[in-house]
Amino acid sequence: MKISNPTPQRQLRAHRPERPAPRVLNSAEHHAWLARHLTDRDRWLCRMLFEHHVLTSTQIVDIAFPGRRAANLRLHNLYRWGVVHRFQPHRSVGSHPMHYVLDTAGAAAIAYEDGLELKDLGYSREREVGRAFSLQLAHTVGCNALFTTLIRASRQPEAAAKLTTWWSAARCGRHWGDIVTPDGYGRWVKAGREVEWFVEFDFGTETLSRLASKLVRYERLADATGIATPVLAWFPTAVREANARRVLAEVLRSLDSPARVPVATTSGESSADPLDMSASRWLRVDDSGALGRVALAELPKLWPHLPASPPSSGGRNLDTTRAMRPGLEPPTPMPPAVSSRLNS
Repeated sequence: MKISNPTPQRQLRAHRPERPAPRVLNSAEHHAWLARHLTDRDRWLCRMLFEHHVLTSTQIVDIAFPGRRAANLRLHNLYRWGVVHRFQPHRSVGSHPMHYVLDTAGAAAIAYEDGLELKDLGYSREREVGRAFSLQLAHTVGCNALFTTLIRASRQPEAAAKLTTWWSAARCGRHWGDIVTPDGYGRWVKAGREVEWFVEFDFGTETLSRLASKLVRYERLADATGIATPVLAWFPTAVREANARRVLAEVLRSLDSPARVPVATTSGESSADPLDMSASRWLRVDDSGALGRVALAELPKLWPHLPASPPSSGGRNLDTTRAMRPGLEPPTPMPPAVSSRLNS
């Protein structure tokens, strides 16, 4: 049978709801409308995106939602409302998950909550959306995954441990950037024992000598703050970890006070989940290996000279580093409680 008047293909496509124009998303009326539609979890997610720049859909499920369907439905609405923006990086084989950054309406919401003007927040939509093309994108997403896996573990009903602090590299830079800028800072509590650490996330793009030279700066930071904090270095492969350990050990031996720079390493091949920081995967650098690899909560076993309970982050001597610029306080790593209605 010949079809003489076929329906155009474009008319067969499902309707795709359009986002309002940018001028609508930035209007006072739209912000007032959002005030009664954004949940506590939405606002917390905005703060997490402001702090950590980019989170994938998988990471957002891990830290905030009971499942992917609930996350996708809510993220779709937040995208349409201009609260978050999304993009999907190119991949030759398969596809990356959707990546999310903070959009203008979301930034305005959290700025107004803290009594700030949007311009005082230091937010730039062009910069956030431009992360889709950043050469640091994979590094940022990978480093964030080290912490989101800990939040996922903390959210399990039988969880006996909890991530209590997660600072981004940008926040670390504002505190200690005159000396050294770690890729992240965290605190983990299990069975009443709290451990803290700095993260150095190696993606194979930095020379090992440059990475090892950071230990000199970590020694300076320990001298300035009076606190010796473990430095945990993650490497993509066991071969790169082995090579790095030799270079790190050589630099440690050259320090005036190597005991003030506790260093342990792991690789993506050290456990079943390459990004599970809590697993028994951390191996002390300046050690014969007699203790073997230990879990995150067991780090004090590697350095018995360290205090059993680290001081509060607020107790660090920040007068020795650059002043903090105005901005938001770090969000709590754990999401706010949500009602069963919002969980569905």
